[in-house]
Amino acid sequence: MYESAKELLLKMKEDILNEIIESMKEESSKSRFELGDIMDLAGDERDRELSLLLCDRDRKKIIEIEEALEKIEEGTYGVCERCRKKINENRLKVMPFARLCVPCKSELEKEEPKIKRVSEGVVYRNLVYMDTEEDED
Repeated sequence: MYESAKELLLKMKEDILNEIIESMKEESSKSRFELGDIMDLAGDERDRELSLLLCDRDRKKIIEIEEALEKIEEGTYGVCERCRKKINENRLKVMPFARLCVPCKSELEKEEPKIKRVSEGVVYRNLVYMDTEEDED
């Protein structure tokens, strides 16, 4: 199982890197030869931002793939980082760089909105507090 996972991870990494290279080539050739009005430039800027966003997502995925490959080498691949139980083989086939089993991932996704609300509340309270200090001066 681990050899097939390793092959799949290496193939995914290669595909992502090829996509990034193609995107960069396309972007550089586009910027060299196109001159246009402000609307064209705004559209190009939007396309560049989207491209950077996609590249960032791809970079994160490559990091996850690298970490999964390290786990294969260490012998810890397929073990949930939260509960330390084996991750279901079907999950690993679909997402070979999965770090959590399905129950732990579901639990984490339920917790995330609560954590986000708490952190946003802290930021808001800090902003209110900062405003109050300014009014006193």
